[in-house]
Amino acid sequence: MSLKVVKHHDIKKTDKKTLEKWLHLLILGRMVDERAPNYLKQALGWSYHAPYAGHDGIQLAIGQVFDKKTDHLFPYYRDMLVALSAGVTAEELILNGISKATDLASGGRHMSNHFAKPEWNIHNVSSCTGNHTLHAVGVGRAMKTYKHKGVAISSQGESSVSEGYCYEAINGADREKLPVIFVFQDNGYGISVPKEDQTANEFVCDNFIGFPNLKIIKCDGKDIFDSMNAMITARDYALKNSVPVIVHAMCVRIGNHSNSDNHEWYRDEKERADAKAQDPLPKFKAELIKNKLFTEKEIEKIEAQAKEILLDAHAKAVKAPNPTPESIYDHVLPPAYVPQTFVDGTHNETSEPKKFIDAINGTLKEEFRHNPDTYIWGQDVANKDKGGIFNVTKGMQQEFGKHRVFNGPIAEDYILGTANGMSRFDQEKIRIVVEGAEFADYFWPAMEQFVEMSHDHWRSNGAFSPNVTIRLASGGYIGGGLYHSQNIEGTLATFPGVRIVTPAFADDAAGLLRTAMRSQGCTVYLEPKALYNAKHAMTPVPENFEVPFGKARVRREGTDLSIITYGNTVHFSLDAAAVLEKEGISVEVLDLRSISPLDIDAIVATVKKTHRALVVHEDKVFGGFGGELVGQINEHAFEHLDAPVRRVGSTFTPVGFNRILERAILPDMNKILVAARDLVNY
Repeated sequence: MSLKVVKHHDIKKTDKKTLEKWLHLLILGRMVDERAPNYLKQALGWSYHAPYAGHDGIQLAIGQVFDKKTDHLFPYYRDMLVALSAGVTAEELILNGISKATDLASGGRHMSNHFAKPEWNIHNVSSCTGNHTLHAVGVGRAMKTYKHKGVAISSQGESSVSEGYCYEAINGADREKLPVIFVFQDNGYGISVPKEDQTANEFVCDNFIGFPNLKIIKCDGKDIFDSMNAMITARDYALKNSVPVIVHAMCVRIGNHSNSDNHEWYRDEKERADAKAQDPLPKFKAELIKNKLFTEKEIEKIEAQAKEILLDAHAKAVKAPNPTPESIYDHVLPPAYVPQTFVDGTHNETSEPKKFIDAINGTLKEEFRHNPDTYIWGQDVANKDKGGIFNVTKGMQQEFGKHRVFNGPIAEDYILGTANGMSRFDQEKIRIVVEGAEFADYFWPAMEQFVEMSHDHWRSNGAFSPNVTIRLASGGYIGGGLYHSQNIEGTLATFPGVRIVTPAFADDAAGLLRTAMRSQGCTVYLEPKALYNAKHAMTPVPENFEVPFGKARVRREGTDLSIITYGNTVHFSLDAAAVLEKEGISVEVLDLRSISPLDIDAIVATVKKTHRALVVHEDKVFGGFGGELVGQINEHAFEHLDAPVRRVGSTFTPVGFNRILERAILPDMNKILVAARDLVNY
């Protein structure tokens, strides 16, 4: 399991030019690291700073080994020297630190100390520790798929490996045999928590000893040569054999975890002194002088040059423009695909009606033929004749092969996180569909990665968008009980940066899916599973049908009352409208189709027409998305209302398994009729 390190460098073997370059980077990096707190003191920024001192060897090595032409690098928030060593300039580091508009990583949108350079594939990562491991694995999968000769490097602290998605990432990289290097920078602490309270083994890497394809290297992260040899060996091996490698680097944290921490509260004076005594930089300088490779004057000259670079970088960075308030609305979402033929998402097709499930299956296949760089994975999606728990992807692996259609583990974080990562490899052409969970109810373990997807485009200042369609079987009416009947759109809609759609008919199922798969960015595609084989959801589906995002559809014209609805309850609403028509009540039914973006114009138009609004959805009334719809109506169409807006939805309880309980909890036609009559008679 352990990998023998090849000794490429030592004090005698390494040429002076290389040593001088390394020394320059070490000195300049430390100068920036030590200056960073001053910016906060001067109210210039850098309100979050995690010093790297004591991690010098491994961080220098990561940056030096990284090849910007072939590799992808995922540095974490302590990796200032990694970024500098990889080629990011001191000015660019400071621009990030003081959150300027010209900050390469995010334009001041993300926290300081989150260094990136998108054009070199140095990725802007989250503050949620370790979750970028999944993105690195996704990139590694793309590298293997496209036979690209490079590696993905993921760097993190040892304590963040306790996160479940880190296990999922390493397990997946091992199982898929991917060229990913996981660097654990072990300084013994997770903020103030010692690592013995974090992990079962002294060395976190030992938790993964049983993985058959994974190789492990332990090195002294304080030692420049040991670290360099470890990283070169790791990269060479991962590249040659297409397998993951862990580099576990023993470091020391000389100071506080960050500028919001005080290590004197949990480290005694002796421990702090011992840590300081292990400082790699003065040791490296002394070693160079001892071996007569550099004189003190030569080192002083390098220090003077570094100081000059730092002062120049500082002067330029502080003069750089700040972000403007109005820019907050830029890059919330990347461009959506604009339908070319069915511009409003309607049609007059008269062909044989299709089932909802067949419309999805057919569209998936058509889009896979349309774009050969489209992929799908999830639980159970590719088992012989089975295509997911509901057989939606039946026949896809047989037609498109195992490299484009394959099963994911029961690890929703992994399914979603690697989708984000794989799309990073080539966001112009790669499109990914995931069955995010077998049921929407099981999507919650993937929420961390969902948050990442929602933030990525905005956080990167428009540099990156995860082009992923998340398919989720949603809702009840199948006798599924508590854990197979949830509606989660209300929760998901609170996150900017994603689109959320819910078709109610086969044609919209096809059209919305096509638009999602051709768009940049992330779309949550909710499939009301009760409609998969429902006769009332069947419609003709035109060839290459398209539905634009944020475009509602009037399913029934009316003058007395507007029912605003989506998903399963569209059908109950239409049934109720038919009953009410016999009573002399004319009901207009508006099918939203798109939750986010929302067609406010269509909502206002129908309220203006009927002067009464009934919001109907399957989710709970209390806290459900209907509350947002009511708020929008009150804000934009209050003066047109002749009665208060009413809501029909589920009771504020879980969904019971017994059919009697389910019927009592979920909305139906009769509940809509009661509310509609009361509203008309108000």
